[in-house]
Amino acid sequence: MSLLSLPSSLRYYLYNGATDMRRTFNGLTVLVRTELGRSPLNGDVFIFFNKHRNQLKMLLWEGDGFGIYQKRLEKGTFELPKQGSDSPGMPLTHQQLLFILQGIDLQSVRFRKRYQTQQQKVV
Repeated sequence: MSLLSLPSSLRYYLYNGATDMRRTFNGLTVLVRTELGRSPLNGDVFIFFNKHRNQLKMLLWEGDGFGIYQKRLEKGTFELPKQGSDSPGMPLTHQQLLFILQGIDLQSVRFRKRYQTQQQKVV
């Protein structure tokens, strides 16, 4: 069971480097600005994993302050999507993040074709 609500309307960005989980609000916002080249104040969700990939932190500006969600797995690791470039970060879809949090093997997920309007394809 999870109490975390992750709206699909938000944008999600994964930081590809290993993050020291002792970092708090200020340390994570520095990573967002310097490594990802993004503003931590724009309402996007920024996702960080430790070296062993058994802990994550998500940073979000909520309009009146920052929020951090943290999770530590008691067993196993989080699987991260394959990255094609040497970029320090990459966008994630809402669905990819849910798969990561639920422990679903990202390489074995296959989607069946569905009809999409032009508006859905642009997003």
